Amino acid sequence: MDDHAERGEKIDINAIMRMIPHRYPFLMIDKVADIVVNERAVGIKSVSIAEPHFQGHFPTRPVMPGVLIIEAMAQTAAVLVVKTLGPEAEGKLVYFMSVDKARFRKPVVPGDTLYVHVAKERMRGNVWRFTGAAKVDDVLVAEATFSAMIMDD
Repeated sequence: MDDHAERGEKIDINAIMRMIPHRYPFLMIDKVADIVVNERAVGIKSVSIAEPHFQGHFPTRPVMPGVLIIEAMAQTAAVLVVKTLGPEAEGKLVYFMSVDKARFRKPVVPGDTLYVHVAKERMRGNVWRFTGAAKVDDVLVAEATFSAMIMDD
């Protein structure tokens, strides 16, 4: 089966916006697929030239900033956290605590579909640790290990 096939439960943009507080222009995922509660999820982003960061990064050769790819990983992980904890976690903030081993392998450009794979490594209290890998056309474009804390408003 294709590495990016949408096999498991899917979460659309409306449900994502109920689950996490991010909004355009800082909502970095369009849907979540293949989510397995307390284990993993795949965020999907259709990269468009209409996104505001491309006006300055870079005007003659638009490239999605690496930090926004990492943010897409965090938002996918936040949806996984909320799905795992249940409806009482909807709308809570999930804050980055650390980003480790971030590597950027290939530019992401308008027209690409970014598949953001996140997997839970561990959870202790309200602190979660994840691995993330972003791919375009089955090619690894970025990866990182990160931790985040879920907070009440």
